[in-house]
Amino acid sequence: MSSNTTASAFSSASLGTIDIIVIVVYLLFCLATGVWATLRTERGSVSGYFLAGRDMLWFAIGASLFSSNIGSGSFVGLAGTGAANGIAVASYELNGLFCLLLLGWFFVPIYISSGVYTLPEYLMRRFGGQRLQIYMSVLALLIYVFTKISVDMYAGTIFIQQAVGWDLYAGVFLLLGISTLYTVSGGLKAVMYTDTLQTIIMVAGSIILMVLSYIKVGGLEKVYAEYLRAIPDKRINGSTCGIPPDNAFHLLRDASSTDLPWPGNVFGITILSAWYFCSDQVLVQRTLAAKNMHHVKGGSILAAYLKILPLFTTVFPGMISRILFKDQVGCVDPVLCKQICDNAAGCTNIAYPKLVVELMPEGLKGLMLAAMMAALMSSLTSVFNSTSTIFTMDIWRRLRPRSSDGELLVVGRIFVLVLVAVSILWIPILQASQGGQLFNYIQSVSGYLVPPVLSLFLLAMLWKRTNEAGAFWGLMVGLLVGLLRLGLDFGYGTPACGEEEFRPAIIAKVHFLHFTIILFFISLFTTIIISLITQPIHPKHLVRLTWWTRYSTMKRVPFEEEEEANRISEKARQKRIADLRDKPEVVVPRWKSFFYLICGYEPPKEVLSPEGDETKQSMLTDIREEPRWKRIVNINAIVLMCIGMFLWGFFA
Repeated sequence: MSSNTTASAFSSASLGTIDIIVIVVYLLFCLATGVWATLRTERGSVSGYFLAGRDMLWFAIGASLFSSNIGSGSFVGLAGTGAANGIAVASYELNGLFCLLLLGWFFVPIYISSGVYTLPEYLMRRFGGQRLQIYMSVLALLIYVFTKISVDMYAGTIFIQQAVGWDLYAGVFLLLGISTLYTVSGGLKAVMYTDTLQTIIMVAGSIILMVLSYIKVGGLEKVYAEYLRAIPDKRINGSTCGIPPDNAFHLLRDASSTDLPWPGNVFGITILSAWYFCSDQVLVQRTLAAKNMHHVKGGSILAAYLKILPLFTTVFPGMISRILFKDQVGCVDPVLCKQICDNAAGCTNIAYPKLVVELMPEGLKGLMLAAMMAALMSSLTSVFNSTSTIFTMDIWRRLRPRSSDGELLVVGRIFVLVLVAVSILWIPILQASQGGQLFNYIQSVSGYLVPPVLSLFLLAMLWKRTNEAGAFWGLMVGLLVGLLRLGLDFGYGTPACGEEEFRPAIIAKVHFLHFTIILFFISLFTTIIISLITQPIHPKHLVRLTWWTRYSTMKRVPFEEEEEANRISEKARQKRIADLRDKPEVVVPRWKSFFYLICGYEPPKEVLSPEGDETKQSMLTDIREEPRWKRIVNINAIVLMCIGMFLWGFFA
């Protein structure tokens, strides 16, 4: 989005003194929270930095799950797509409610029992070899850099540059600077504590804006009456462009609908949501930091309750924005749209920022802009922490198997800085892009790349016969098919409203959510067929790595490659023990002490013995549950599912 984006839409975007004070206080409080969490972090160990020492409580986990998921891209994308097409986009949020429960009750017990830091590491332990681990690591990094970071930066610029009135790069550098400081120094614990603060700000701000929006439009009943009449005055002659769909208030729509057809809504979105919440490092890493399984499930429950909110706090307000500003938010004439928001494809992405600027009084406007900053910062810090974990544990440790904990921690911190640089360099590309409906863009790209990943994780956990050859070729075939559709989709583009259809039938007639379902089963069946015609994995390698063996007390036998890596690590450990024994009073140079202080690194004072390591590992992989708390979380899960089914039935 260029520097003139939404210029006329945000002509009134002036901040009062109270707004500025609110934003400054928020940024200082956020920084103070990050520093406080940093000081409480076990900064001298890999577990302490990347998994917060495995002692996080349910409220921090739930808040971090929600804020990592609901970034500025979600606010802008959900409201924009709601303004364009109605409430069907809320299916992603309501579906996520069920997938969060699936995460806590099915996926996380297996991840924890396997004792892994990252999901690519799980695949390495489950199947052996390195190619699955390396492939998944590279794919995850690409997805994070080019969808998560780019989308949040794209959406964040709308608020930072236009609503706040700051220079684009000044605002980005400030937010990235604060986010990077506590991410680099404090690791996951600092990120999760600040996420908790940011969740409170986001929820409070969005609820206030929702109330003001409903008051301004005259209540929810008015939304039902007025939305279908929110047609811009200037339209393209002879077309239906700019007319809201008749099914705007239905989640489930006709199977031939070009928006969200019901098969894609029910099954395609389930695939995307299950991947995102259950086999994506950014979300899963929060639950791996839990103190025990009760806190895993409690965090999932809190996040699932919060997922009910976006339908009412984001999607409906986006529709209200179209009602109140139909000629700006709902514009369809390319020339006029270019003048309003510098995007000839449409201006629905300004729906939420437009409400903030026009409806929020002084002080509350500052609070809402702080909430948008919170959304941007929480998403970015979550991605930074998770990508540095993947790079360090799955790529760097493969390249340098003798690396010490200290080296891994330094590499993880430096990689965060590299990601920050990539984020800044990506901004001009984002400025040149024309978003259309941002949320659909995010989901379509995911729909072409991630279904093979989910199919593999499900088979790995549920079917012991799945082997490395089947897993690899299932991923490769799925990647090839997905990239082919991705290339065709972006190569042909999308016809503008009123234009003749010029794309081949495989694109024009097959909705991206329907393609997501097809791709999922192509990968699933490929993996099954290849696994059946090749050698199975011996059960001795699968202990605590599948749903059926998660409670096993047998000692797992590592694969040959793992044993070699373990031997190298043990030699490195013995060398470090010898160094500590020979030089018990090493004086750290002053410059190095200052560097450690800046980075938040604390050199370990002792090296655990193999027996101590085994004790610590057994604690990290414990998934037992206390009966009373187990009943409490199970009852909450049932209540949540009932609420979710009611909402689906009511709005279906």
